Amino acid sequence: MKDISEKFDHLYKVISSKSFLNKEALGGEIPFFISAYDAKKELLVDESIKLLINKLDTSGVPVLELNLYELVCEILENKGGVERMFKVEKLKSKEKFLRALQSSLNIHQVLMPLIQRKIEQANAHVYFLTGIGKVFPFIRSHNVLNNLQNIAKEAPTVAFFPGDYNGHTLNLFGLLKDDNYYRAFNIEKIEA
Repeated sequence: MKDISEKFDHLYKVISSKSFLNKEALGGEIPFFISAYDAKKELLVDESIKLLINKLDTSGVPVLELNLYELVCEILENKGGVERMFKVEKLKSKEKFLRALQSSLNIHQVLMPLIQRKIEQANAHVYFLTGIGKVFPFIRSHNVLNNLQNIAKEAPTVAFFPGDYNGHTLNLFGLLKDDNYYRAFNIEKIEA
């Protein structure tokens, strides 16, 4: 794998290109792209994503970052606050707490409508999906990606994934193999 600065130079060249922004050469596929990275470099990648967003914005390519962790915190704050969830966690078993949390964050009734509102309010040319590892296991990336393809059609989506992507399946943190097939392109393999 390329080092982080080479990786993000490549991402900038690909994402800022007209063919990428116009969703050309996709063969009718949805404009979804995976950028996998070593989970051990999470902090460096987070900082590099922020720099990439600024660089793209300066170049006239506005980005909407959909940080799953921040979205979860926003939802929980609107439902009585994060502190309330900490109290629930202390009172319930891990399984019951996980179910309560997943219920509060219901992907179909809560999370995806929030993401859709953010997409509709933004004038973005590309969407970045971040924070995937930070919300595991209560939000699974395959659920978000499968549902996102119905609402994120207007612009390409780049999911920053802490783990491996072989072009078909995701392997979270390089440890948890997901047997779901993804209709997404490995952005590392796209020529700049």
